[in-house]
Amino acid sequence: MSASAKLPPFDAADPLGIDDLLEPEDLAIRDTVRGWAADRVLPYVADWYEKGELPGIRDLARELGSLGALGMSLTGYGCAGATAVQYGLACLELEAADSGIRSLVSVQGSLAMYAVHRFGSEEQKREWLPRMAAGEVIGCFGLTEPDHGSDPAAMRTHAKRDGDDWVLNGRKMWITNGSVAGVAVVWAQTEEGIRGFVVPTGSPGFSAPEIKHKWSLRASVTSELVMDDVRLPGTAVLPEVTGLRGPLSCLSHARYGIVWGAMGAARSSFEAALGYARSREQFGRPIGGFQLTQAKLADMAVELHKGILLAHHLGRRMDAGRLRPEQVSFGKLNNVREAIEICRTARTILGANGISLEYPVMRHATNLESVLTYEGTVEMHQLVLGKALTGLDAFR
Repeated sequence: MSASAKLPPFDAADPLGIDDLLEPEDLAIRDTVRGWAADRVLPYVADWYEKGELPGIRDLARELGSLGALGMSLTGYGCAGATAVQYGLACLELEAADSGIRSLVSVQGSLAMYAVHRFGSEEQKREWLPRMAAGEVIGCFGLTEPDHGSDPAAMRTHAKRDGDDWVLNGRKMWITNGSVAGVAVVWAQTEEGIRGFVVPTGSPGFSAPEIKHKWSLRASVTSELVMDDVRLPGTAVLPEVTGLRGPLSCLSHARYGIVWGAMGAARSSFEAALGYARSREQFGRPIGGFQLTQAKLADMAVELHKGILLAHHLGRRMDAGRLRPEQVSFGKLNNVREAIEICRTARTILGANGISLEYPVMRHATNLESVLTYEGTVEMHQLVLGKALTGLDAFR
Protein backbone atom coordinates (compact mmCIF):
# COMPACT_ATOMS: atom_id res chain seq x y z
CA MET A 1 0.00 0.00 0.00
CA SER A 2 1.39 3.38 -0.93
CA ALA A 3 1.88 6.03 1.71
CA SER A 4 -0.83 8.14 0.09
CA ALA A 5 -3.45 5.35 0.01
CA LYS A 6 -6.40 6.05 2.24
CA LEU A 7 -7.33 3.40 4.79
CA PRO A 8 -10.98 2.47 5.17
CA PRO A 9 -12.62 3.76 8.34
CA PHE A 10 -12.66 1.52 11.40
CA ASP A 11 -15.91 -0.43 11.60
CA ALA A 12 -16.90 -1.36 15.15
CA ALA A 13 -19.27 -4.00 13.74
CA ASP A 14 -16.49 -5.60 11.66
CA PRO A 15 -13.18 -4.52 13.22
CA LEU A 16 -11.09 -7.12 11.35
CA GLY A 17 -12.73 -6.53 7.96
CA ILE A 18 -14.00 -10.11 7.79
CA ASP A 19 -16.71 -9.04 5.35
CA ASP A 20 -13.92 -8.56 2.79
CA LEU A 21 -13.59 -12.35 2.74
CA LEU A 22 -17.22 -12.81 1.68
CA GLU A 23 -18.65 -12.89 -1.81
CA PRO A 24 -21.65 -10.75 -2.78
CA GLU A 25 -23.89 -13.83 -2.71
CA ASP A 26 -22.65 -14.65 0.80
CA LEU A 27 -23.57 -11.16 1.98
CA ALA A 28 -26.96 -11.34 0.28
CA ILE A 29 -27.82 -14.62 2.02
CA ARG A 30 -26.65 -13.27 5.36
CA ASP A 31 -28.69 -10.09 4.97
CA THR A 32 -31.79 -12.02 3.90
CA VAL A 33 -31.67 -14.29 6.96
CA ARG A 34 -30.89 -11.33 9.23
CA GLY A 35 -33.88 -9.43 7.86
CA TRP A 36 -36.20 -12.40 8.31
CA ALA A 37 -35.07 -12.88 11.90
CA ALA A 38 -35.50 -9.18 12.65
CA ASP A 39 -39.06 -9.28 11.34
CA ARG A 40 -40.30 -12.69 12.47
CA VAL A 41 -38.34 -13.55 15.62
CA LEU A 42 -36.82 -10.60 17.46
CA PRO A 43 -40.08 -8.74 18.21
CA TYR A 44 -41.59 -11.83 19.85
CA VAL A 45 -38.82 -14.08 21.14
CA ALA A 46 -38.56 -12.61 24.65
CA ASP A 47 -42.27 -13.33 25.16
CA TRP A 48 -41.86 -16.86 23.73
CA TYR A 49 -38.92 -17.46 26.03
CA GLU A 50 -40.75 -16.17 29.09
CA LYS A 51 -43.75 -18.39 28.35
CA GLY A 52 -41.61 -21.38 27.42
CA GLU A 53 -43.17 -21.93 24.02
CA LEU A 54 -42.57 -21.56 20.29
CA PRO A 55 -45.98 -20.78 18.83
CA GLY A 56 -46.46 -21.05 15.10
CA ILE A 57 -43.44 -23.31 14.68
CA ARG A 58 -44.91 -24.91 11.57
CA ASP A 59 -45.43 -21.50 9.96
CA LEU A 60 -41.87 -20.54 10.86
CA ALA A 61 -40.60 -23.78 9.34
CA ARG A 62 -42.40 -23.09 6.07
CA GLU A 63 -41.01 -19.56 6.00
CA LEU A 64 -37.51 -20.87 6.62
CA GLY A 65 -38.09 -23.37 3.84
CA SER A 66 -39.04 -20.58 1.46
CA LEU A 67 -35.76 -18.85 2.36
CA GLY A 68 -33.86 -22.01 1.45
CA ALA A 69 -32.55 -22.32 5.01
CA LEU A 70 -33.60 -25.95 5.59
CA GLY A 71 -30.96 -28.40 4.44
CA MET A 72 -29.43 -25.44 2.66
CA SER A 73 -25.97 -26.98 2.17
CA LEU A 74 -27.44 -30.15 0.64
CA THR A 75 -27.92 -30.53 -3.10
CA GLY A 76 -30.91 -31.73 -5.08
CA TYR A 77 -34.37 -32.73 -3.83
CA GLY A 78 -35.42 -29.10 -3.39
CA CYS A 79 -32.39 -28.16 -1.27
CA ALA A 80 -30.58 -24.88 -1.89
CA GLY A 81 -27.11 -26.29 -2.52
CA ALA A 82 -25.49 -23.40 -0.64
CA THR A 83 -21.84 -23.36 0.40
CA ALA A 84 -20.76 -24.29 3.90
CA VAL A 85 -19.83 -20.67 4.56
CA GLN A 86 -23.28 -19.49 3.47
CA TYR A 87 -24.92 -22.06 5.72
CA GLY A 88 -22.71 -20.92 8.57
CA LEU A 89 -23.63 -17.28 8.05
CA ALA A 90 -27.31 -18.27 8.20
CA CYS A 91 -26.70 -20.13 11.48
CA LEU A 92 -24.97 -17.07 12.94
CA GLU A 93 -27.88 -14.80 12.07
CA LEU A 94 -30.49 -17.25 13.34
CA GLU A 95 -28.76 -17.73 16.68
CA ALA A 96 -28.26 -13.98 17.01
CA ALA A 97 -32.07 -14.02 17.25
CA ASP A 98 -32.29 -17.12 19.46
CA SER A 99 -30.54 -20.47 19.84
CA GLY A 100 -33.91 -22.20 19.64
CA ILE A 101 -34.49 -20.97 16.09
CA ARG A 102 -31.02 -22.04 14.99
CA SER A 103 -31.61 -25.42 16.67
CA LEU A 104 -34.82 -25.88 14.69
CA VAL A 105 -32.88 -25.33 11.46
CA SER A 106 -29.84 -27.39 12.52
CA VAL A 107 -31.83 -30.43 13.56
CA GLN A 108 -33.97 -30.25 10.45
CA GLY A 109 -31.13 -29.83 7.97
CA SER A 110 -27.87 -31.02 9.52
CA LEU A 111 -29.26 -34.03 11.37
CA ALA A 112 -32.56 -35.38 10.01
CA MET A 113 -32.24 -34.28 6.37
CA TYR A 114 -28.49 -34.89 6.27
CA ALA A 115 -28.96 -38.47 7.48
CA VAL A 116 -31.51 -39.21 4.76
CA HIS A 117 -29.51 -37.36 2.10
CA ARG A 118 -26.25 -39.16 2.86
CA PHE A 119 -27.40 -42.62 3.95
CA GLY A 120 -30.95 -43.00 2.64
CA SER A 121 -32.30 -44.86 -0.35
CA GLU A 122 -33.41 -42.99 -3.44
CA GLU A 123 -37.01 -43.69 -2.46
CA GLN A 124 -36.47 -42.25 1.03
CA LYS A 125 -34.83 -39.15 -0.40
CA ARG A 126 -37.66 -38.52 -2.85
CA GLU A 127 -40.33 -39.14 -0.25
CA TRP A 128 -38.99 -36.90 2.50
CA LEU A 129 -36.35 -34.39 1.42
CA PRO A 130 -38.41 -32.09 -0.86
CA ARG A 131 -41.12 -31.68 1.79
CA MET A 132 -38.57 -31.18 4.55
CA ALA A 133 -36.65 -28.61 2.50
CA ALA A 134 -39.90 -26.70 2.01
CA GLY A 135 -40.71 -26.86 5.72
CA GLU A 136 -43.87 -28.81 5.03
CA VAL A 137 -42.58 -31.68 7.18
CA ILE A 138 -40.51 -31.09 10.32
CA GLY A 139 -37.94 -33.72 11.23
CA CYS A 140 -36.16 -34.78 14.41
CA PHE A 141 -33.14 -36.93 15.19
CA GLY A 142 -33.23 -39.60 17.89
CA LEU A 143 -29.83 -40.58 19.26
CA THR A 144 -29.50 -39.44 22.91
CA GLU A 145 -31.24 -41.62 25.48
CA PRO A 146 -32.23 -41.00 29.12
CA ASP A 147 -29.23 -43.02 30.37
CA HIS A 148 -26.86 -42.69 27.41
CA GLY A 149 -25.76 -39.31 26.08
CA SER A 150 -21.99 -39.11 25.53
CA ASP A 151 -21.77 -42.90 25.03
CA PRO A 152 -24.21 -43.63 22.20
CA ALA A 153 -22.66 -47.05 21.59
CA ALA A 154 -24.40 -48.19 24.78
CA MET A 155 -27.87 -47.20 23.56
CA ARG A 156 -30.71 -49.49 24.60
CA THR A 157 -33.18 -48.67 21.84
CA HIS A 158 -33.32 -51.74 19.63
CA ALA A 159 -34.93 -52.98 16.46
CA LYS A 160 -35.58 -56.60 15.59
CA ARG A 161 -36.57 -58.16 12.31
CA ASP A 162 -40.02 -59.71 12.12
CA GLY A 163 -40.45 -61.19 8.68
CA ASP A 164 -39.97 -58.37 6.20
CA ASP A 165 -40.60 -55.76 8.89
CA TRP A 166 -38.68 -54.20 11.75
CA VAL A 167 -40.08 -53.76 15.26
CA LEU A 168 -38.62 -50.79 17.12
CA ASN A 169 -38.58 -50.31 20.91
CA GLY A 170 -36.89 -47.77 23.15
CA ARG A 171 -36.73 -44.17 24.33
CA LYS A 172 -34.83 -41.11 23.23
CA MET A 173 -34.39 -37.94 25.29
CA TRP A 174 -33.81 -34.20 24.74
CA ILE A 175 -35.00 -34.35 21.15
CA THR A 176 -35.43 -30.97 19.45
CA ASN A 177 -38.58 -30.73 17.28
CA GLY A 178 -39.79 -34.11 18.59
CA SER A 179 -43.45 -33.40 19.36
CA VAL A 180 -44.02 -31.38 16.16
CA ALA A 181 -42.06 -33.65 13.81
CA GLY A 182 -43.66 -35.57 11.00
CA VAL A 183 -40.67 -37.84 10.64
CA ALA A 184 -37.95 -39.01 13.02
CA VAL A 185 -34.56 -40.47 12.20
CA VAL A 186 -34.03 -42.95 15.04
CA TRP A 187 -30.83 -44.90 15.73
CA ALA A 188 -31.15 -48.35 17.29
CA GLN A 189 -29.21 -51.49 18.10
CA THR A 190 -29.79 -54.41 15.75
CA GLU A 191 -28.18 -57.80 15.27
CA GLU A 192 -26.21 -56.19 12.45
CA GLY A 193 -24.99 -53.26 14.54
CA ILE A 194 -26.39 -49.77 15.01
CA ARG A 195 -28.78 -48.82 12.22
CA GLY A 196 -30.80 -45.72 11.41
CA PHE A 197 -34.55 -45.83 10.75
CA VAL A 198 -36.83 -43.32 9.05
CA VAL A 199 -39.91 -43.34 11.28
CA PRO A 200 -43.14 -41.51 10.40
CA THR A 201 -44.28 -40.10 13.72
CA GLY A 202 -47.86 -41.16 13.10
CA SER A 203 -46.81 -44.81 13.33
CA PRO A 204 -48.72 -46.83 15.97
CA GLY A 205 -46.69 -47.12 19.16
CA PHE A 206 -44.73 -43.90 18.57
CA SER A 207 -45.24 -40.92 20.87
CA ALA A 208 -43.29 -37.74 21.62
CA PRO A 209 -44.29 -36.06 24.91
CA GLU A 210 -42.90 -32.55 25.18
CA ILE A 211 -40.38 -31.78 27.93
CA LYS A 212 -41.42 -28.86 30.13
CA HIS A 213 -39.84 -26.90 32.98
CA LYS A 214 -36.68 -25.99 31.06
CA TRP A 215 -34.61 -22.94 32.00
CA SER A 216 -32.72 -23.00 28.72
CA LEU A 217 -33.86 -23.17 25.08
CA ARG A 218 -37.30 -22.18 26.26
CA ALA A 219 -38.30 -20.90 22.81
CA SER A 220 -37.71 -24.35 21.37
CA VAL A 221 -39.66 -27.61 21.24
CA THR A 222 -37.84 -30.35 23.19
CA SER A 223 -39.32 -33.81 23.58
CA GLU A 224 -38.86 -37.40 24.58
CA LEU A 225 -39.40 -40.08 21.93
CA VAL A 226 -41.13 -43.26 23.07
CA MET A 227 -41.28 -46.28 20.77
CA ASP A 228 -43.41 -49.18 21.92
CA ASP A 229 -43.45 -52.01 19.36
CA VAL A 230 -43.35 -49.58 16.42
CA ARG A 231 -43.66 -51.74 13.31
CA LEU A 232 -41.79 -50.45 10.28
CA PRO A 233 -41.43 -51.85 6.78
CA GLY A 234 -38.06 -53.17 5.70
CA THR A 235 -37.66 -50.06 3.56
CA ALA A 236 -37.54 -47.83 6.67
CA VAL A 237 -33.90 -48.62 7.43
CA LEU A 238 -31.19 -46.30 6.09
CA PRO A 239 -29.42 -48.69 3.73
CA GLU A 240 -26.06 -46.98 3.29
CA VAL A 241 -24.58 -47.13 6.78
CA THR A 242 -24.12 -49.49 9.72
CA GLY A 243 -22.50 -48.57 13.02
CA LEU A 244 -21.80 -45.32 14.86
CA ARG A 245 -20.19 -43.78 11.79
CA GLY A 246 -23.70 -42.86 10.65
CA PRO A 247 -24.95 -40.78 13.57
CA LEU A 248 -21.51 -39.37 14.37
CA SER A 249 -21.06 -37.99 10.86
CA CYS A 250 -24.45 -36.28 11.20
CA LEU A 251 -23.38 -34.80 14.53
CA SER A 252 -20.20 -33.45 12.99
CA HIS A 253 -22.24 -31.61 10.37
CA ALA A 254 -24.51 -30.17 13.05
CA ARG A 255 -21.56 -29.14 15.23
CA TYR A 256 -20.19 -27.14 12.33
CA GLY A 257 -23.35 -25.00 12.36
CA ILE A 258 -22.94 -24.48 16.10
CA VAL A 259 -19.42 -23.08 15.56
CA TRP A 260 -21.08 -20.22 13.66
CA GLY A 261 -24.29 -20.06 15.66
CA ALA A 262 -22.61 -19.51 19.01
CA MET A 263 -20.95 -16.41 17.59
CA GLY A 264 -24.41 -15.09 16.72
CA ALA A 265 -25.49 -15.27 20.35
CA ALA A 266 -22.18 -13.67 21.36
CA ARG A 267 -22.56 -10.88 18.81
CA SER A 268 -26.06 -10.06 19.98
CA SER A 269 -24.89 -9.85 23.59
CA PHE A 270 -21.83 -7.79 22.68
CA GLU A 271 -23.93 -5.32 20.67
CA ALA A 272 -26.36 -4.97 23.58
CA ALA A 273 -23.48 -4.25 25.96
CA LEU A 274 -21.80 -1.80 23.58
CA GLY A 275 -25.00 0.15 23.02
CA TYR A 276 -25.70 0.20 26.73
CA ALA A 277 -22.17 1.36 27.57
CA ARG A 278 -22.50 4.27 25.17
CA SER A 279 -25.78 5.51 26.64
CA ARG A 280 -25.81 4.51 30.32
CA GLU A 281 -24.48 7.32 32.51
CA GLN A 282 -22.97 6.97 35.96
CA PHE A 283 -20.84 9.52 37.79
CA GLY A 284 -21.73 12.09 35.16
CA ARG A 285 -20.54 10.26 32.03
CA PRO A 286 -21.35 7.20 29.88
CA ILE A 287 -19.94 4.05 31.45
CA GLY A 288 -18.30 3.26 28.11
CA GLY A 289 -15.86 6.05 28.89
CA PHE A 290 -14.41 4.22 31.89
CA GLN A 291 -11.28 2.15 31.44
CA LEU A 292 -12.63 -1.04 33.04
CA THR A 293 -15.68 -1.05 30.76
CA GLN A 294 -13.54 -0.43 27.68
CA ALA A 295 -11.26 -3.30 28.70
CA LYS A 296 -14.27 -5.62 28.89
CA LEU A 297 -15.56 -4.48 25.49
CA ALA A 298 -12.15 -4.86 23.90
CA ASP A 299 -11.70 -8.40 25.23
CA MET A 300 -15.22 -9.35 24.13
CA ALA A 301 -14.63 -7.98 20.62
CA VAL A 302 -11.33 -9.85 20.30
CA GLU A 303 -12.88 -13.22 21.21
CA LEU A 304 -16.01 -12.60 19.14
CA HIS A 305 -14.19 -11.84 15.92
CA LYS A 306 -11.51 -14.48 16.47
CA GLY A 307 -14.38 -16.94 16.75
CA ILE A 308 -15.97 -15.71 13.53
CA LEU A 309 -12.61 -16.00 11.76
CA LEU A 310 -12.28 -19.57 13.05
CA ALA A 311 -15.78 -20.40 11.82
CA HIS A 312 -15.00 -18.89 8.41
CA HIS A 313 -11.77 -20.89 8.17
CA LEU A 314 -13.56 -24.14 9.00
CA GLY A 315 -16.25 -23.30 6.47
CA ARG A 316 -13.69 -22.85 3.71
CA ARG A 317 -12.16 -26.19 4.66
CA MET A 318 -15.59 -27.85 4.51
CA ASP A 319 -16.24 -26.34 1.09
CA ALA A 320 -12.88 -27.72 -0.05
CA GLY A 321 -13.69 -31.18 1.34
CA ARG A 322 -10.83 -30.93 3.84
CA LEU A 323 -12.61 -30.44 7.17
CA ARG A 324 -11.79 -33.11 9.72
CA PRO A 325 -14.05 -34.00 12.70
CA GLU A 326 -11.26 -32.99 15.10
CA GLN A 327 -11.28 -29.51 13.58
CA VAL A 328 -15.03 -29.25 14.12
CA SER A 329 -14.45 -30.21 17.76
CA PHE A 330 -11.82 -27.46 17.95
CA GLY A 331 -14.35 -24.91 16.72
CA LYS A 332 -17.27 -26.09 18.83
CA LEU A 333 -15.20 -26.23 22.00
CA ASN A 334 -13.69 -22.79 21.55
CA ASN A 335 -16.60 -20.83 20.17
CA VAL A 336 -19.32 -21.98 22.57
CA ARG A 337 -17.04 -21.58 25.55
CA GLU A 338 -16.03 -18.06 24.48
CA ALA A 339 -19.61 -17.13 23.60
CA ILE A 340 -20.75 -17.94 27.14
CA GLU A 341 -17.96 -15.81 28.56
CA ILE A 342 -18.93 -12.92 26.27
CA CYS A 343 -22.53 -13.17 27.47
CA ARG A 344 -21.47 -13.21 31.11
CA THR A 345 -19.24 -10.17 30.62
CA ALA A 346 -21.99 -8.35 28.75
CA ARG A 347 -24.29 -9.02 31.70
CA THR A 348 -21.86 -7.27 34.04
CA ILE A 349 -21.83 -4.19 31.82
CA LEU A 350 -25.61 -4.05 31.87
CA GLY A 351 -25.65 -4.48 35.64
CA ALA A 352 -29.06 -5.37 37.04
CA ASN A 353 -30.63 -4.68 33.65
CA GLY A 354 -28.64 -7.62 32.33
CA ILE A 355 -31.08 -10.09 33.87
CA SER A 356 -34.09 -8.47 32.21
CA LEU A 357 -35.68 -9.92 29.09
CA GLU A 358 -35.77 -6.36 27.79
CA TYR A 359 -32.22 -7.20 26.73
CA PRO A 360 -31.14 -10.46 25.03
CA VAL A 361 -28.09 -11.17 27.16
CA MET A 362 -29.44 -13.50 29.87
CA ARG A 363 -31.58 -15.35 27.32
CA HIS A 364 -28.51 -16.03 25.19
CA ALA A 365 -26.44 -16.99 28.22
CA THR A 366 -28.93 -19.58 29.43
CA ASN A 367 -29.44 -20.94 25.92
CA LEU A 368 -25.71 -21.38 25.48
CA GLU A 369 -25.57 -23.55 28.58
CA SER A 370 -27.54 -26.11 26.54
CA VAL A 371 -25.47 -25.53 23.42
CA LEU A 372 -22.35 -26.18 25.51
CA THR A 373 -23.69 -29.66 26.28
CA TYR A 374 -25.51 -30.84 23.18
CA GLU A 375 -23.72 -32.20 20.11
CA GLY A 376 -20.86 -33.19 22.42
CA THR A 377 -19.99 -31.89 25.88
CA VAL A 378 -16.88 -29.85 26.61
CA GLU A 379 -15.23 -32.98 28.00
CA MET A 380 -15.95 -35.04 24.88
CA HIS A 381 -14.44 -32.43 22.57
CA GLN A 382 -11.42 -32.05 24.84
CA LEU A 383 -10.89 -35.80 24.61
CA VAL A 384 -11.32 -35.78 20.83
CA LEU A 385 -8.58 -33.16 20.59
CA GLY A 386 -6.48 -34.90 23.24
CA LYS A 387 -6.55 -38.14 21.27
CA ALA A 388 -5.68 -36.32 18.06
CA LEU A 389 -2.77 -34.52 19.72
CA THR A 390 -1.28 -37.48 21.63
CA GLY A 391 -2.40 -40.48 19.60
CA LEU A 392 -3.70 -41.98 22.87
CA ASP A 393 -7.36 -42.83 23.47
CA ALA A 394 -8.57 -41.56 26.87
CA PHE A 395 -12.28 -42.25 26.31
CA ARG A 396 -12.20 -45.63 28.05
